Amino acid sequence: MPPFNVRVYGLWINEQQEILLSDERIADFEFTKFPGGGLEYGEGLRDGLIREWNEETGMDIKVLDHFYTTDFFQESVWHPGQQIISVYYFVEPINLTTIELQKTAKAYSYKGKEECLFRFVALTELQVQDVSLPIDKVVVERLIRM
Repeated sequence: MPPFNVRVYGLWINEQQEILLSDERIADFEFTKFPGGGLEYGEGLRDGLIREWNEETGMDIKVLDHFYTTDFFQESVWHPGQQIISVYYFVEPINLTTIELQKTAKAYSYKGKEECLFRFVALTELQVQDVSLPIDKVVVERLIRM
């Protein structure tokens, strides 16, 4: 296992000043994060974000400005001994593929082992506790201060 895990996430703020969050369930573990995920060997950050975003949402995106890169040590919850480095970019959809949006957090159907649901949260209402992952919490703090 490599000592580092590089992850890349997209921050989509729509015209109503709402940000897209992803509520995910894998087996018995539930969490809320920004859309994105792990970089694959041979990918650049932007290419990895485009792939991850498409896999999760079905949308193609334009990667805009860099917003934040992890600047503190964060060990992986899933792989102890591995350091997580996360990079966040603002993104904009190229094609507005219809994704089913939820009105409430974690509105899972429990039909399968994995689920990924999406919802918008107004930037004026966004709170640190709206996301689960430690690095995402720092990103939310920075978004609130924008």
